[in-house]
Amino acid sequence: MAQSPNHAALGFEYQVLDDDRHEDGKLPSHRAGGLYDLIEPNASKKLKPVGEWNTAMIVFRGNHGEHWLNGKKVVEFNLGTARMNGLLAKSKYRNIKNFAQRRAGHIVLQDHGDEVHFRDIKIRIL
Repeated sequence: MAQSPNHAALGFEYQVLDDDRHEDGKLPSHRAGGLYDLIEPNASKKLKPVGEWNTAMIVFRGNHGEHWLNGKKVVEFNLGTARMNGLLAKSKYRNIKNFAQRRAGHIVLQDHGDEVHFRDIKIRIL
């Protein structure tokens, strides 16, 4: 596995992109709202057209995680389960020691050269 640059952050990713226009949108687990490279968003997902704001929410309690997109829960998972362990073993994260054990760190907004806008970001302890 290639080593990441010193400024790279590795962690679970809530995917933000235009499914129709971005190459990554071709893979189900890489589409908007998904838990990147692990879980594709479910059928309740509805993206707004380019130029309109989508709303996203990530909820994490203990080992239980949820991704919400425009008011609909689109991903749900539990860390430490056979399902998640199997998904992690097949993902790009498989060689990162203790990857799914981390519970604290930075929140990172990442782009790969495409234009993206964020507004009204809030982090709350539940």
